[in-house]
Amino acid sequence: MYRFLYIVLLLAAGSVTAQQLPERSEVRKGNRQFNKGNYERSIERYERALSAAPGQFEATYDLGNALYKAERFDRAEQTMRQAAADTLRSENERAEAFYNLGNAQFKQQKYKEALESYKQSLRLNPSDMEAKYNYAYTKRLLDEQNGGGGGDDQQDQQDQQNQQDQNQQGGEDQQQGDQQEQQDDQQQGQDEQQGQDDQSGQPDKEDEQAEGQPQQAEAGISEQEQQQMLDAIQAQEDRTQEKLKEKQGVVVRGKKNW
Repeated sequence: MYRFLYIVLLLAAGSVTAQQLPERSEVRKGNRQFNKGNYERSIERYERALSAAPGQFEATYDLGNALYKAERFDRAEQTMRQAAADTLRSENERAEAFYNLGNAQFKQQKYKEALESYKQSLRLNPSDMEAKYNYAYTKRLLDEQNGGGGGDDQQDQQDQQNQQDQNQQGGEDQQQGDQQEQQDDQQQGQDEQQGQDDQSGQPDKEDEQAEGQPQQAEAGISEQEQQQMLDAIQAQEDRTQEKLKEKQGVVVRGKKNW
């Protein structure tokens, strides 16, 4: 008798909770449809949840994912933007919303907007490797689309590269000037020595120089070593670009990661 009464009370309490929070029931039903691949049905459930509780984060986030899966990218973008703007949620939750917002924008070829969304996601969750990849992949597409001009970040990178090129060129010019000066000094010494050899009959120093060690730059690094360093840097850059080319799109996540 007491056990039966206890079960009845639990059922009654559950019924009251369901009536008070109908959006949770609708979200669970939507999740079941989503997991089955019935995205349009899951959209209906999430929309019912939002009708009962406008702005509810979980329903908004899940609706954005379902819209994305249904390839309704414009609405997915609008919905996920609302989820990302919810400052009452945790940083990890908002990072996921910005991540999926970027994916919805990417599908619409809004690469500049997608890049900014991935950047916002990384600010909230800097350790997200997939977000880092999506950012790098989108940035490469932007660079190709703009002919090397990818916005402020691209300009900063280009400025840094230009500065490096100038420094490198300056170093090469300085090195060439030093080498030329050193060669001129050697030539002058050889000419003087040649004159002495002609008078004294001593062997030509030019033959001895040819048998000596390769000439070193004043910085202590030979031209061969410098070229090897440049080759290694270029090889690393080529490997990075090849890794990006192996991927054919951004990484999509549909499930919650919190």
